[in-house]
Amino acid sequence: MTEPSKVIHARNVGQEISENDLLQLLQPFGVVTKLVMLRAKNQALLQMYDISSAVNALQYYSNVQPSVKGRNIYMQFSSHQELTTAEGSQGRKEQDLEPNRILLVTIHHMLYPITVDVLHQVFSPHGLVEKIVTFQKSAGFQALIQYRTRSFAVQAKNTLQGRNIYDGCCQLDIQFSNLSELQVNYNNERSRDFTNPSLPTEQRGKSSVPGYGDTSGLYALHPSGARAVTFTQMNNAAAIAAAFDGGLPPGISGVNDRCTILVSNLNPDKFDEDKLFNLFSMYGNIVRIKFLHNKPDHALIEMEDGFQAELAVHFLKGALLFGKKLEVNYSKYSNITPAPDAHEYGGSSLNRFNRNAVKNYRHCCAPTKMIHISTLPQEITEDELVSHLDEHGTIMNTKIFEANGKKQALVLFETEEQAAEALVCKHASDIDGYTIRISFSQSQNI
Repeated sequence: MTEPSKVIHARNVGQEISENDLLQLLQPFGVVTKLVMLRAKNQALLQMYDISSAVNALQYYSNVQPSVKGRNIYMQFSSHQELTTAEGSQGRKEQDLEPNRILLVTIHHMLYPITVDVLHQVFSPHGLVEKIVTFQKSAGFQALIQYRTRSFAVQAKNTLQGRNIYDGCCQLDIQFSNLSELQVNYNNERSRDFTNPSLPTEQRGKSSVPGYGDTSGLYALHPSGARAVTFTQMNNAAAIAAAFDGGLPPGISGVNDRCTILVSNLNPDKFDEDKLFNLFSMYGNIVRIKFLHNKPDHALIEMEDGFQAELAVHFLKGALLFGKKLEVNYSKYSNITPAPDAHEYGGSSLNRFNRNAVKNYRHCCAPTKMIHISTLPQEITEDELVSHLDEHGTIMNTKIFEANGKKQALVLFETEEQAAEALVCKHASDIDGYTIRISFSQSQNI
């Protein structure tokens, strides 16, 4: 029997299997410090940080057959106790580096812009992040992330390697850097020294780190086939990319995973579950809504996913409705337990994002003075439309028009609060047998 070793010998490694695929198999057991792909032999050598990590991995895989892309991988201890530099040069140089407090992160299949703030939200749960620098290299979009201690960096690498920031894209490929200290000259969307907030910003387009090149161009690289493990349940990733032209609205991180919202300071005499549904369904599909018995001006709203919840919190926080300023925050509860006093909306045909998701994401904005109304009766007049809405405020202007053979309208109110009240009360209301749909319009005038 081969003596236990830090080095694991993997066989039956086909040409379709990447280095990252092998890392996915062993990262749960510890840090992989070296990796050598022996392509001519369909084999690979992987060196763990210590022998106990290698022992744990092989003990696990003695009971569970490891398989990648339909091919069984066979593992055993190598006769090598340690890979030499010469052997390691056949593989990825980056894998030869010892654990360090600075991580080199490459983002693969990057459909959405990744900023310093996004990276900080992803990496800070694993330890104190001191500095971040992002840049563009031939390998794609990369970042250097400096933790206060090496243990934080090791924990982050073990936990996050191979995972996706967003569902199905923005995959993290993490290695240890050989740098001992990051030098950050500017605090902006591409570099940040969290220990020195007084640093200046710099002219857009100049690299924060000499030699790293212009960071304004972002590549979209395809993933290597590793399984997707997401931070958020961001559904309709393609629709989101199309709606926001590959980016995200200002102030939206896209990494929130909390689906339940707590809204407070409601006017309990004016609001009910359906009115809350009308408002919050502007930003995503609603699963269920529940008012709190002991706090009648508080309600819980469970959205379909964390991205939609983030849109709602961002755009509705501080909105004025029925004379009160809404407080909108994430709830400590991950979901609302089904109960008689919780109204179910998961199967509602009025959930806007089941169809035309791209269009509905584009409509997401803070309340405006202008509302857009669709599915109107073909013969409706402006007087009839005004009569249906004017109880909610002063209507400054209206316009009825036809698009794709269907009657639609724009209605301008005197204030955002009046327009929001009209949406809350009259979305999904009936006019001559037609169920009308109302959303906020970002048009400035009629």
